[in-house]
Amino acid sequence: MTIPDFQTIMLPLLMVLSNVESATPRECIKYLADKFELSEADLRMLLPSGKQSIFANRVHWAKTYLLKADLIENKSRGVWSISESGRKVLENSSLDRIDLKYLMKFDKVRAFRNLNEENKNVLVNNISLLLDSSKSPRELLEESYAQIRDDLAQELLLKVKECSPDFFEKLVVDLLLKMGYGGSRSDAGKAIGQSGDGGIDGIISEDRLGLDNIYIQAKRWDDTTVGQPEIQKFVGAMAGRHGSKGVFITTSTFSKNAISYATAVQGMKIKLIDGKELAQYMIDFDIGTSREESYVLKRVDSDYFSEE
Repeated sequence: MTIPDFQTIMLPLLMVLSNVESATPRECIKYLADKFELSEADLRMLLPSGKQSIFANRVHWAKTYLLKADLIENKSRGVWSISESGRKVLENSSLDRIDLKYLMKFDKVRAFRNLNEENKNVLVNNISLLLDSSKSPRELLEESYAQIRDDLAQELLLKVKECSPDFFEKLVVDLLLKMGYGGSRSDAGKAIGQSGDGGIDGIISEDRLGLDNIYIQAKRWDDTTVGQPEIQKFVGAMAGRHGSKGVFITTSTFSKNAISYATAVQGMKIKLIDGKELAQYMIDFDIGTSREESYVLKRVDSDYFSEE
């Protein structure tokens, strides 16, 4: 079954709490997952950030709005219970759904949404996205961020493809250093482009102590797919130097045969980084990018308010 949106979860959550004295979020999530007949695969689906399951996130947002409407209450830390107002709402036998539109009748929800007579028209438009969406505010935010990041990655990759091969090799050094490889900048700089051993563009230390080496191949190609022969050439050159770890970086893509071959090589670990992954690493480690805005998501620190 499709994961229900957070508004669809509101009434079932309130009904769950009406049948028990209190319940933890985990207990509510389990009961609701059974009610909506969600599979294990459904429950494993994560938000774009990978930090929380989509279903758990939607249950918590349903709880947030029910709490703002005083239909449920926090009986204690991490324990939910239905309020008297919530029980009265359920006494309405014709009620078949609770959603944001329904909750707007409650003063505290209107205050939570900053909805009042003076700015009503403006803010109704602001919440229209939630009213029409199956996604929670957190999901909408994370998906917007993911889209901005994806657009940036595409722009970065186009810029990299316009650069010279020498600049690309420098970029690879900068990235590996930011990732913690290579020791000093001067040592790493000497490694790239100095080996002259066909199939290898450079050798860089795995750590500052230089206890192991990583062999590098960097291909700044536009749209040409890197095939198995290129990987075989790289592996052969590594074998000639008794190497066991290698990174093949390209601005294009790898063929299925190339990926299968790199995975199956015995006695070696070969990491393939295509253009899309390269751009993501550049964003993560601030290579060729600068920070424009920072938005910090915060939550209530329950420990701070504990009086025990």
